[in-house]
Amino acid sequence: MKNILHIIIMLALAALATGCHSNEENYREAYEKAMQRRQTGIAAETYAKIEAERQRYTHVINGDSVRMVYVNANVAIDSTDTVHDYNVVVATFSQRINAKSYRDRLREECGLKGSYILYGGKDKQYYVIAQGFDNSSDAAAMLHDLAAKVCIKILEPLPWILKKM
Repeated sequence: MKNILHIIIMLALAALATGCHSNEENYREAYEKAMQRRQTGIAAETYAKIEAERQRYTHVINGDSVRMVYVNANVAIDSTDTVHDYNVVVATFSQRINAKSYRDRLREECGLKGSYILYGGKDKQYYVIAQGFDNSSDAAAMLHDLAAKVCIKILEPLPWILKKM
């Protein structure tokens, strides 16, 4: 009787030990599925979502498509700066000192005395504004002429228009 009870307990422990762990077959199946997904590339549905997100912030202004993002932001440095509704963003930073340095270079090297910094958004970023405007048409014109006006490197994937909320 003791031997039978001992055998039953051992079988139960063996069943528990093998039932809780993934075996080689499960790992191989998961690996093969991952390799199959990798070989087929991005699924059509995923690609459609990526493309929709990319175009989500595109607006047509004066016949041109421009990227415009609505952001709840406030002046971060120098409260005397005049803030406009439409702002041409040429850089974003997570650290204030980097944003200030970039803004100062815009003012000194490029002659953009009206540049300023906004802070906010869901990512809590510092947005360096080359110039602000009261209407979207002027901001879009600046955006298309930016290479001639900004003499320092514009950081990717910028520039774009920030519509202040």
